[in-house]
Amino acid sequence: MGMISGGQLAVDALIEKGVTKVFSLSGGHINPLYECAEGSPLEIFTTRHEQASVFMAEAWGKLTRKPGVALVTAGPGFSNSISAIANAQMANSPLLLIAGVVGLGAKEKLDLQDMRQLPVIEPLVKKTLCCQKTERIAEFIDMAYRVAATGRPGPVYLELPVDIWSAKVDDRAVKKFNTVTESRAVDLGKAQELLKMLEAAEKPVFIAGSGAYYSGAEKEMVEFIEKTGAPGFTASMGRGVIPDTHPLCFEASSSIRPGAGSDALTGADLIVLLGNRISLYYAYGDMLNPKAKLVQVDIQPEEIGRNRTINLGINSDIKALLAALNQMISEKGTSALLRRRFAPWVEFLKAKEKEKKNFGALVWESKAVPAHHMRICSEINKFMDREDDVVVSDGGDTRVWMAMTRTARQSGHYLDADLFGCLGCGLPYAHAAKLLYPGKRVCLVTGDGSIGFNFMEFETAIRKKLPVVTVICNDQQWGMIRHSQEVKLGRFIKEGVEIGMVNYHKAVEALGGKGIMVENPDDLRPALEEAFAADVPVCINVLTDPKPISPGSIGLAMIGGVDVSKFLKGA
Repeated sequence: MGMISGGQLAVDALIEKGVTKVFSLSGGHINPLYECAEGSPLEIFTTRHEQASVFMAEAWGKLTRKPGVALVTAGPGFSNSISAIANAQMANSPLLLIAGVVGLGAKEKLDLQDMRQLPVIEPLVKKTLCCQKTERIAEFIDMAYRVAATGRPGPVYLELPVDIWSAKVDDRAVKKFNTVTESRAVDLGKAQELLKMLEAAEKPVFIAGSGAYYSGAEKEMVEFIEKTGAPGFTASMGRGVIPDTHPLCFEASSSIRPGAGSDALTGADLIVLLGNRISLYYAYGDMLNPKAKLVQVDIQPEEIGRNRTINLGINSDIKALLAALNQMISEKGTSALLRRRFAPWVEFLKAKEKEKKNFGALVWESKAVPAHHMRICSEINKFMDREDDVVVSDGGDTRVWMAMTRTARQSGHYLDADLFGCLGCGLPYAHAAKLLYPGKRVCLVTGDGSIGFNFMEFETAIRKKLPVVTVICNDQQWGMIRHSQEVKLGRFIKEGVEIGMVNYHKAVEALGGKGIMVENPDDLRPALEEAFAADVPVCINVLTDPKPISPGSIGLAMIGGVDVSKFLKGA
């Protein structure tokens, strides 16, 4: 029995939730937690910018499927985190952001770094919380963590006034909470309806999205496609839920990726979305065969039916639904019948996949100097061929080219910003992956524009001894902006597009890392071998061709309703 500080209550509560790392940049309004975490099992990992801290916490949440925790100070520390929080919201990443704020006794006194933070962040998170009683800090942390983790994951914001967690209270007044919930609810009636629709179909397609990943449905998903013989695709954090190397997996469902995606989406008579939203990636539903029956399964009921009428909506956990379907198929003994039924459809998609990949090889195997981005992405994909290799991509065109190329062998091992498209996430994502998986190879592929956002995180990696290899596709420009302007205007606007030559590799060497310059794509593999043999962060600066236009640039040009058909005919 005795007095306990709010900072100690916060540290104890986080440890109770199983949190081992908090990503942060120090500041006066969060000193209470720093003081109490010192010497405890809770490690505070510090970055050079709050945005990087939140990106690292987001990546930690993506990789562990449990909320990552970021800690930022008041005012500018808080506002620096906003872009990363918006990215986490759009990607449905489990994340807890704890922010300091001026003390309750200093409100409206024009105190240092005072701002109304709650109204700013409220539209960007699942829930906002402000604890105003020291003895309730543990309760609020439990609540915030639980909301971030349950249902559809997402970011949660918890605000702590500095005088609240600086204060001490009698520990007998403290109520400690540690509630753990896990929803595995499934509508068995709807599962039977889905099975009937599958039995009536000739050309089904199943797409595993982020919801399948966060429910941990890898085993059930693979079992399902093997039982039914139905083709599987993956999307977003669902990449790798079915390994791309599986004979019934046709990789990413994106129509821009060389493969069978576009043929499957436009030719299927049954499309089943498993934790996968109908977004820009499917042209808001216009890319899905209008004659196909659509089934959407989501843990968030209000998500079902966005952009397209759904023939069967199922509010369910993906893992539980697939387990139920697998059991039903076994009990009915229809597995062999379904596999025979769908075999011609699978063979058709395999033929289309081979055809499109042969066409894609024209750029994957390009000998051009400076290099085509996809040749660089292909070299990286071939080199990063271990099942547990982690690849992170960041940027505009660079991210598109990598998404069109990467083979996902295991879930949670390919990361990018997803739908919000926030530049600058690459280094923090890669560093979080290396921190979590010190024995695995981690490679970041990024553009020369996006690398500028959090470039000083190279210093973080050097200081923290995180030997991540970063490949910069250096076309000396904001490529996606230039190309979208060329498509839309017939020219590009020089100001705001040109970057010029920057020796990023030399800057990393000056910080204490290793730098390598690559001008010919044939030299990239030896550079990768040298980089991964080093025991320090490495920057490989690769000169790339500024002219090739990615599908992402064409999509960006279409914002505002521009007709790109004339450009495409002349391309």
